[in-house]
Amino acid sequence: MSGDARRQNGQVKTAFVFAGGGSLGAVEVGMLAALAGESIQPDLVVGTSVGAVNGVWHAAHPGPEGVRTLTDLWTSLSRKDVFPIRPVRGLLGVVGLSDHLVPSTALRRLLRTHLSGVTLGNTPTPAHVGATDVLSGEEVVLSEGDAVDAVMASTAIPAVFPPVPLGGRYLMDGGAVNNNPVSHAVALGADRVWVLPTGYACDLEEPPRSALGMALHALTLLVNHRLAVDVERYRDEVDLRVVPPLCPLSVSPADFSRSRELIDAAHRSTQRWLAAGRPERGLLHPVTG
Repeated sequence: MSGDARRQNGQVKTAFVFAGGGSLGAVEVGMLAALAGESIQPDLVVGTSVGAVNGVWHAAHPGPEGVRTLTDLWTSLSRKDVFPIRPVRGLLGVVGLSDHLVPSTALRRLLRTHLSGVTLGNTPTPAHVGATDVLSGEEVVLSEGDAVDAVMASTAIPAVFPPVPLGGRYLMDGGAVNNNPVSHAVALGADRVWVLPTGYACDLEEPPRSALGMALHALTLLVNHRLAVDVERYRDEVDLRVVPPLCPLSVSPADFSRSRELIDAAHRSTQRWLAAGRPERGLLHPVTG
């Protein structure tokens, strides 16, 4: 049955798409809280990079209680929990003796603590994770297997974290080629797609101060354009509803100290957007003010 036929018969398959963006993943948690408050739930989730973390968690723990627990997790994080800086490791990367600047052990430990035992293909809501094949440059969608391994691959930011060997491939951050994996949700049969973008640090008063912050900022700027292209491509093919990102946004994607602020701001802005009926328009409009 085609998507149009399913929609006419009321058989709509809803997907949540979670974008990457480092610490700006806290924005998605606020969006999730607003959607859960309106009893809007997905039939499947697709996530890339930090969006893979949020997406797999939501797939494994659907509903408002799962969102509250995810909120508690985000507000407890600090940068060292994800990006522990090791000067010697960074120096090795700079001089070409290592393929990454930051060890991934802290992130894997964090994921094991909160996603241990979760298997893609066996969550209450089907979960799919986007990654990139280092050698071929191809997009890879992971739909089965250990969730920690899949999320580690999806969050392996090029040059920051090491690539992850998985399934006979070397995988890195899915955001390198598709940071807002709308195309994957459509390919998986979604008729209605809610996109939860992290946005990017817009209207900055000064450049990021750290090398890591500057690298992540540049990456978010680079990949944000893909979302606008996909909105134009798929808006007439599916019921596409892009939750507006926050702007101005002065938080670095490497700064985990302002998660509560981001969650609360995104929650309020998404509530206003839903109340105004903007989801029916399916457009990408930043929320200002």
